Amino acid sequence: MRVHAVHQLVEHRLNQSTKPFSARGSKVERCPYCRIARKYCICTHQPKAHTGFATLLLYSDNEVLKPSNTGRLIADVCRDVHAFQWSRTEPDSNMLSLLQNPIYQPILVFPESYLFESNTLVSNNHQQLIKDKIPLFVFIDASWREARRIYRKSEYLHHLCVISIQPEKISEYVMRKSEHDQHLATCEVASLVLQEFEFDVVSAQLQAWFEVFKESYMLSKTREKRDFSRPILTEYLSRSNS
Repeated sequence: MRVHAVHQLVEHRLNQSTKPFSARGSKVERCPYCRIARKYCICTHQPKAHTGFATLLLYSDNEVLKPSNTGRLIADVCRDVHAFQWSRTEPDSNMLSLLQNPIYQPILVFPESYLFESNTLVSNNHQQLIKDKIPLFVFIDASWREARRIYRKSEYLHHLCVISIQPEKISEYVMRKSEHDQHLATCEVASLVLQEFEFDVVSAQLQAWFEVFKESYMLSKTREKRDFSRPILTEYLSRSNS
C-alpha cells in the first residue's frame, strides 16, 4: 500500500489534537489509512497511482478527520498529490510555492456562480491550457458552506484558472448512477474533471474505487441494509485481475 499526502495530513492532525475524535462513527475501530472499519479494510486493494496530472487538496479543519472523506480516494489514484489544511491567516508556504511552480498549471475546481472576476474560467480548449505543463487540480475539500468561505478568504485562489462542472454534466452523471441527489462527493467531482481533461482511464478507476469504498464503509453501519459478500469489491477485483 502506498502512503500518500492525505494519510500524512490525517496523522499530523491527529497528533495535534488535544482531545479524541468524537463525531458520529468514532466508536468504530478503523484502519488509520482507508478509515474503514479494520475488518473491512480495503488498503490491500489500493489502485495504481497514475501520472500526467497532479492534485492539491485543501482541507477545512472539520473535514480532515472525517472517516467518510473521499479526498483520500483521489490521492489513491494520483501519484503527484499534495494535501494541506486550510489556514486563513497562515497559508502553508509549501502550498503557495506549489501554486507558483512553473512546471504546473494550477486549475481550481469551483462553481462558476461564486467566482470573483479575477479568476479565469476554463470553458474549452483544455488541452491548450495545459500544453507543456502538468495540470494541478485544486480541490477545496469541505462542506459547501466552508468551501465558499475558504475561497472568499484565500487571495491566492482568486487568480487561478477555474473549471466549473456544469449542472447538465452533473445531471448526466447522476442519471447514469440512477440517483437523484446532485450533491456529489469530492472524488466524484474529481472523476468528472479528469474526464473533461481526457484522463478517462483514471476517471473510471476513481469512480470504481469510490464504489468499493462506499460498499465497505457502509458495512459498519448497523442501521443500513448490508451485504457482507461484498459484490462490488468482488467485481472490482475481477476487473483488476482480468
